[in-house]
Amino acid sequence: MERTKAKTLRLLLRLVGPLLLVVVVWRLQDSAALLDVVRQADPRWLLVALAAALPAIHLKVVRWRMLLAMRGHRYTLGKSYGAVLASLYLGMTTPGRVGEVLRIQYVRHDLGVRYAEGLAITVMDRVSDLYVLAAFVTVGATYFVSFLSNELVFATAGAVVVALAAPAVLLIPGLAERVVGRLWAGWARGSGEDSFEVFLTTLRGLVRGSALYAVPTTIAAYLCIYLQGWLIARALGLHLTYFDVASLLAMTSLLGLMPISVSGLGLRELLLALVFPALGMRAEQGVAFGLLVFLFMYMIYVVAGFLAWQLRPPPVAPAAAEDDEGAPG
Repeated sequence: MERTKAKTLRLLLRLVGPLLLVVVVWRLQDSAALLDVVRQADPRWLLVALAAALPAIHLKVVRWRMLLAMRGHRYTLGKSYGAVLASLYLGMTTPGRVGEVLRIQYVRHDLGVRYAEGLAITVMDRVSDLYVLAAFVTVGATYFVSFLSNELVFATAGAVVVALAAPAVLLIPGLAERVVGRLWAGWARGSGEDSFEVFLTTLRGLVRGSALYAVPTTIAAYLCIYLQGWLIARALGLHLTYFDVASLLAMTSLLGLMPISVSGLGLRELLLALVFPALGMRAEQGVAFGLLVFLFMYMIYVVAGFLAWQLRPPPVAPAAAEDDEGAPG
């Protein structure tokens, strides 16, 4: 009974974003104009935007391999692509982007990486994303502060503070042990008595290397992603600079992390429908831009990840990791 209620709740959470999208479209002054804006998009620019996803994906793979290498684990490029794409597929189709934990299963099976160590590497991968995104959001919100309502400014500032503070809990000696240690048993079942210590030691040991290598790689990946957005804006004939697009997409990406939507669908369009009129454009153009961002920037991960999943499904049981004590690192 409890499981049924939990599944129902998760399903309802997933529907919040799409329902918001329906409301946004319904409240447009001219809903038919939305289709006209989409139809007028130049397919050549859209194809270039689609191709621009490739370097962004490659940089994500490179970053994960860097983090593994910092712990002495060498993972082939081909297998890294399979693991990252499969995890992105699940992450883009579920609220909260929980798919990244699949990477732990891959490296545990192929390299014998301890669960606790694999989780620490995955967390640092996400922290790099989160901190760089928070920086872009801060710059973007400051840039658009005169166009945003006070409520949206405060909500954005609050989200940035939470995004920065939450991972920091794990890096403060003593605090992590008290706050997170109680929850560890549910996160890492059967990992061994020293698993939490391994997790914290690994995570904290990755901080310096991440600042030197993972963060610059993350910045480059985001710049490629924002280039995609700018190309989509060009396809729609929108008079937005690259900096405009980067600022807008940074804020919508932060909203997309909320576990009430799939890849930010609905939340992104709501924000753009509110901001575009303040920029001298129509709300319909903002919603059309958001929908094309979803199709050409997020669905590519779903398609590529689905193919990777079929070619190399996530391993069910560990192979090389049957004996955690033999794992490197």
